[in-house]
Amino acid sequence: MGLKSYRPITPSNRYKLHPDFSEITKSTPEKSLTRPKKRTGGRNNNGRITCRHRGGGHKRKYRLIDFKRLRHDETAKVVAIEYDPNRTARIALIEYGDGQRSYILAPRKLEVGAEVSAGDKAPIKPGCALPLSKIPTGTSIHNVELKPGRGGQIARSAGQSCILSNREGNYALVKLPSGEIRKIHTKCYATVGIVGNHEHEQVVSAKAGRTRWKGIRPTVRGMCMNPVDHPNGGGEGKSKSGGGRQHLKSPWGHVKGQRTRQKYKGSDKFIIERRKSKKKRG
Repeated sequence: MGLKSYRPITPSNRYKLHPDFSEITKSTPEKSLTRPKKRTGGRNNNGRITCRHRGGGHKRKYRLIDFKRLRHDETAKVVAIEYDPNRTARIALIEYGDGQRSYILAPRKLEVGAEVSAGDKAPIKPGCALPLSKIPTGTSIHNVELKPGRGGQIARSAGQSCILSNREGNYALVKLPSGEIRKIHTKCYATVGIVGNHEHEQVVSAKAGRTRWKGIRPTVRGMCMNPVDHPNGGGEGKSKSGGGRQHLKSPWGHVKGQRTRQKYKGSDKFIIERRKSKKKRG
């Protein structure tokens, strides 16, 4: 994948960086693997807005992704690499010997014509899924299960990967993209390789319209509002947090920046090392 820049002949082209989609080999999705996706506009079944700044956008169809890889010891051939509007990663269309097709996340260096498989005897190459007990330590993996048979839940977005660092008994020590080191049962499956489209974070839309195409509506800052509308509103001139020095809050008065994870959680025993906190700017 590469990024495409434009001549700055218009304001929207000045900083625009878009993917060139050079890795895409098929423009229309597989009809049998798509489902209708209804847009909610951020509203619940009562019509009330529960998720702000959503609405509009281009019509989409959901692609059924095989996160479980249940067809073990069967070789499938990569038919095409496709674009998925519902995720940042690219998806690969694979076909088994009996003609059945399915979608998987497309890792880096996976090309059309390559063969992938799942199971204990699968080779260690991008796109192949194996249990953590069969993957060599130090290997980059993605689409990692947290519980055996549940399907991959970790490292599924563009450019993400985990590192299988060690094994202790029935558990493997996996370093997550956040820096957290976590114990995961060795029966859990993971896919070898790094998720493709790694330059996604460098994309610059350069105009508000492209954000609207994605279904994201404008966001007004709280400090631009009046005190009646937001806890951060008001103040004489440009002032932080409504003229005072209170902490930044959400529209409902919840202080931002606090940890939302439960203080005592059952899965804490599987966390060996917490994720690295962001460095404070001096």
